Formats: sequence, C-alpha cells, structure tokens
Amino acid sequence: MAKGQEETPKNNDIEEKDIEPVAESEKDEENGKNDDYAQLREQTLRLAAEFDNYKKRVKKEIDYAQNMGKAQLINDLLPIIDEFELAMLALDGSDEKLAKGMEMLYSNFIDTLKKEGLSTIDCKGVFDPYKHEIMMLRESDKKEGTILEVVKKGYMFEDRMLRPAAVIVSKGQEKKDGDEND
Repeated sequence: MAKGQEETPKNNDIEEKDIEPVAESEKDEENGKNDDYAQLREQTLRLAAEFDNYKKRVKKEIDYAQNMGKAQLINDLLPIIDEFELAMLALDGSDEKLAKGMEMLYSNFIDTLKKEGLSTIDCKGVFDPYKHEIMMLRESDKKEGTILEVVKKGYMFEDRMLRPAAVIVSKGQEKKDGDEND
C-alpha cells in the first residue's frame, strides 16, 4: 500500500482544515444569494404595488376627465333646454299636435340627460345662497327669504353645480310709518 500512496499526488490529500473555509465561503455565498433574492423579491413587490396604485390613479383620472367632459357638454346644452321650455310655453294651446310633439322631444331629451347625471335644483322654501341666485326682491306677505318664483331653473351634474337657479325672493312686507315703533 505504500506504493499506492506514493503514486497519488499530495494535492489529492484533503485535510479537514481545508474543508471548513470552503464550506464557510459557500454558506456566505448562499446567504448572499438569499439576501439578494429577498431584496429582489421586495423590490418586485414594491413595483407591483406601485403599478397597481398607478393603474387605480389613472382610472380615477380618466373617470374624472370623462365626467368633466359630460359636465361641459351638458352645461353647453342648458341654453337649449331653456329655449325648449320657452317654445313649449309659446305653443301652449295653439296647436295640440305640435305642442304634444315638443313635449315628447323635451321629455326624451331631459330623461337622457338625467340618466347621465343631470338634476334640477329644488326651488321650494327658503333661499339658499349655495343653490340660488336672487334676481329680484319682492314685497309679499310671506316670510323674508322665501322663494316666490323661479325665473330660470338651476341644474347640477352629479355633485357639481352647473348653474344656480335664478329666483325672485320675498323681502317681507314693507313697514308702514305707524309700525316703526315696533
């Protein structure tokens, strides 16, 4: 056996002290790879979350832009609605078929706009500066600030004011000279 041992070169003889440093360097490499993997995984998750947030933000912006476009179109149609109403008032009682046809057109037109988000502003009760615009003050026996008449309808698109309602509001009764002491 001595002969066989001599034939094998010394380099093939591996001692335990040589194995440990190699094993530690392999563990360090594995830990480094695991750290790299964890960092890459974290970066990927962050990028995925950022991209998801980006998609949501872009969708919101697109929806907002579409709503603004609708609001602008409906706002541009408000004078046509006013003219429709004036035409129907002018036709009142003159030609029944024509008046009926105009009412049907107006009804379809308004229904379509309501489906898209148009609504009229309520003009009953007391004046609200956020919804109404005073066109005139008129003496009446009603309480001061009560809406007496609507001059021009007001409209909202979803939660956005397109045009305030133009109204005539009561300023109460004028005091007589004898009432000044009250």
